[in-house]
Amino acid sequence: MEAADETKFAYTPVVGEFTDDQNLWEKGRDQQQLSDRRDGSVYRMHPRVRLAVDVALAAGRPLLLRGEPGSGKSSLAPYLARNLGARYFEEVVAASTRVEDFLWQFDTVRKLSDAQARQPGDEPLDDANYVTPGILWRAFDPDGEFGSKDKPDAVVLIDEIDKADPDVPNGLLVPLGAGQFRVPARDDPIVIPDGRRVVVVITTNEERQLPPAFLRRCVVAYMPEPTEESLTAIARLHVGGPGGGDESEHDELFGVLAGRLLELRGQMTKRDRPPSVAEYLDAVRACMELDVDPSIPSSAWKAIEEFTLRKPTDVT
Repeated sequence: MEAADETKFAYTPVVGEFTDDQNLWEKGRDQQQLSDRRDGSVYRMHPRVRLAVDVALAAGRPLLLRGEPGSGKSSLAPYLARNLGARYFEEVVAASTRVEDFLWQFDTVRKLSDAQARQPGDEPLDDANYVTPGILWRAFDPDGEFGSKDKPDAVVLIDEIDKADPDVPNGLLVPLGAGQFRVPARDDPIVIPDGRRVVVVITTNEERQLPPAFLRRCVVAYMPEPTEESLTAIARLHVGGPGGGDESEHDELFGVLAGRLLELRGQMTKRDRPPSVAEYLDAVRACMELDVDPSIPSSAWKAIEEFTLRKPTDVT
């Protein structure tokens, strides 16, 4: 669902229209999902983010999304995959993540086990049989084992790349830029076939500065700051589902919580981590399920606010 209240941009979009999926949303609701959805069912897309998506698609470059944790960066990728009719892959980066983890891994344990079981006269072990594909290999290979006749394109989410060593984004320059890479023990490179589209969405929480060479090869967009209007619209969509309209019976609750979140964000210092959209949705869900009115001072609301929005960082 595209935001309707911010500045519009005049251009011809690559993706004509983004739509929400009622059935997927209902399934997520039944599983008590509200924030941090990864099913691609609903998403309120700011016009600047929508334009950044189209720029990345038009330029054939990865889309790097910057912004606070919980601002909706990661949720965009599965929403994009569903709207493009593409296969979806994701990798959450950790401090121990290596470049090879995105491309391929070598199964040393299985090879050692097979080597110990060999008998005299057996064929030599072929290293190619012990190389397992990473997410970019699977995304680049629409006609092979990981392909799909119905979904030849792919969307790849590389989540929180700032957690990795700087060698990781630098090591991804060639695979992402050239659309191909080589794998040990294989003669032919892994290549994106002509006419197939692989869209890479990368997120960063700005915990570590990214290499300039990597930034030059990305389309870079910042997630917008939340407003009372945007927060209320997001809550309507996530609580009421697609086609919920411009009003909800819970609008008063949504507005009170949105105002409180913005008030807290304005009070917090640089040492504090401001509450995010995801935490706003947590507060919405808690107040609705527990029947707590945040507009009425109470010990229950005070505790919910502390648990979901304040989350003090200093332990006394």
